[in-house]
Amino acid sequence: MTRIPYTLNFHTGKAIWRIRDLHAQYGPFVRLAPDIVSVSHPDAHTQLQGHRTKGKPENPKDEHVIFQMKGNIIGANREDHSRFRRAMSHGFSAQAREIIALEQQPMIKRYVDLLLQRMREHCHQGRSPLDVTQWYNWATFDIVGDLASGEPFDCLEEAHYHPGKVSTLLRFEYIGRLLPMLFIPRGLVKKMQEHTELSAIKVEKRLGLQTERADLIGKMVSGSRKQGIEMSKQELVDNAALLIIAGSETTAVLLSGATYLLAKHRHVLERLQVEVCSSFSCEDEIDLVSTQKLKYLQAVLDESLRYYPPAVGALPRVIAPGGDHIVDRHVPGGTVLEVWQWVLFHNTTYFHKPDEFRPEPWLGDEEFKNDALAGVTPFSVDPRNCIGKNLAYAEMRLILARIVWNFDFSLAPGMEDWYERCEAYTAWKKPALGISFIPRAAEKMEVSKEE
Repeated sequence: MTRIPYTLNFHTGKAIWRIRDLHAQYGPFVRLAPDIVSVSHPDAHTQLQGHRTKGKPENPKDEHVIFQMKGNIIGANREDHSRFRRAMSHGFSAQAREIIALEQQPMIKRYVDLLLQRMREHCHQGRSPLDVTQWYNWATFDIVGDLASGEPFDCLEEAHYHPGKVSTLLRFEYIGRLLPMLFIPRGLVKKMQEHTELSAIKVEKRLGLQTERADLIGKMVSGSRKQGIEMSKQELVDNAALLIIAGSETTAVLLSGATYLLAKHRHVLERLQVEVCSSFSCEDEIDLVSTQKLKYLQAVLDESLRYYPPAVGALPRVIAPGGDHIVDRHVPGGTVLEVWQWVLFHNTTYFHKPDEFRPEPWLGDEEFKNDALAGVTPFSVDPRNCIGKNLAYAEMRLILARIVWNFDFSLAPGMEDWYERCEAYTAWKKPALGISFIPRAAEKMEVSKEE
């Protein structure tokens, strides 16, 4: 009868557990509100958001969710999205990735070196736990800031995070725009505004530079010119600022989750240590390219993305007029259809042991042969898939491999239930994650190598 229960449940931060239970009871389709239906099925993402047959309209994103993002590639309509993506793809093509890997690898390495240096300075041989949610945010924000705008945000230098980072309430039409102020701390609203403003300033400054620097903004500008794509200055600013925000926060979230899961599952961490330390003769060999060969590391990251996906919440689409056929069911036009990534990835119908952290399914283990791994799409699918996916993977592999090479680590006391204390909205609201890091001695690395 009303959206009120749905909205109140969402703002508890625990909606994903409740919605998972509803799907376990009622199956792949569950009505959460008069016009909102949740679907939990491995084919849902592709059928709802994938490439459309000729003449078939796109199921657009929910206006109430993306109204503030219409100027960038996430919130753009079908035509603008295609225009933005063609311009931005110039910076994410295979050739561009190779150029960035070669030309920008020293810069990325410098920030990873600084991250490890600062962690060594502050860990005190494991006696002072570090809040890795902060350290990963600082590192990824510095990297993507420099990669995109040509200069860092100096987060690691200052041990300070420049601010940044809400929307079922907006479904309540007229009063919806006012209600968030009642639920969201004023400090968080202010930080969101400051982060956006700071990113815009950095982008404006970079756009004013006449340089051929192989960074993401430069590639986007040159790509739009070469293809004759018209992009206003504001569109360039909006999309470049998005690259900075999305490229830093999501990577940091995944690294935090992966570190927690490794620390809690010692046998997985030890196997990863053996792989990393036996694959390289010295730390300098660990780079953006060489880490691609680490199969167990890739499996750890893929399993972390399934277990703790950065985009934890729903990905709502509005079914186009005339309706659509989704997972063998006709869904009427105008219905808001949601696919909650975490709910799907933890569905016992499609995954053998979804609440266990197990990299083995990604390595072809026979026990998990029926797991619907193709349905694990944390970077979205088809025309709207994440354009920075490959760059994100490369950055995550490098940072995690270097962390594993340099440190033994474990959960600090009281951190065992960190995952359960996280709150899930559109993204995760993470409490501090204390990890005790002990620098690994060179001789210990040699033992691991021999093993």
